[in-house]
Amino acid sequence: MAPDAAALALEVAEWLTGVLEAKAGVSAVCLSGGSTPKLLYEALARAPFVGRVPWDRVHWFWGDERFVPALDARSNFGMTMAAMLAHVTPGAGLVHAVPTEGLTPPQAAARYGATLQAFYGADRLDPARPLFDVVLLGLGTNGHTASLFPGEAVLEERTAWAAAVTPAGEQTRITLTYPVLESCRHAAFLVAGADKREVLARVRAGGSGLPAEALRPLGALHWFVDRAAAE
Repeated sequence: MAPDAAALALEVAEWLTGVLEAKAGVSAVCLSGGSTPKLLYEALARAPFVGRVPWDRVHWFWGDERFVPALDARSNFGMTMAAMLAHVTPGAGLVHAVPTEGLTPPQAAARYGATLQAFYGADRLDPARPLFDVVLLGLGTNGHTASLFPGEAVLEERTAWAAAVTPAGEQTRITLTYPVLESCRHAAFLVAGADKREVLARVRAGGSGLPAEALRPLGALHWFVDRAAAE
């Protein structure tokens, strides 16, 4: 347990960097939006981590994205670029943003699914061969993760790799589906702040029926939390 969100970001940066350093060859990381991941991305772009991350062989994907232009203040891609990717030198073709311009949301979801399948080299996921090395996840106060919100039809989707969703009162988004998020060696929830205390306790206790609780990664599930969220 980290004392606060800033310390949590450094803890996750150390862990993630270690995972990437230990992997021979190409790695794939699925990123999350939100204020806590932003602190992580800023840490990765600074010493000592910036010199340790193998930027030339890590592919970066996103678990979900708001259907807004890349430079919009609400864009997860835009936030990640400003916090991390604009300050490093990722290899050519290693940054895979969700397309959000010139397409309808369903078209964007289909195209991103095709991008993932092209990277994976197949249109069906093999339990013996995870798509991602690491999937980073947030936890909403209503129990959502990525853009898998309570009560949405996408929670039952098992064929499409990505889907367009418009939760009540929310911006339209593109989200990866459960099977794709679960196809990983490591899934890590990053949870900070007192406003997450109640939902974190419910999800970790089990039986809540909330979307975050239903995630079943092929590999290890990690919880990185700060004191305010845990106590």
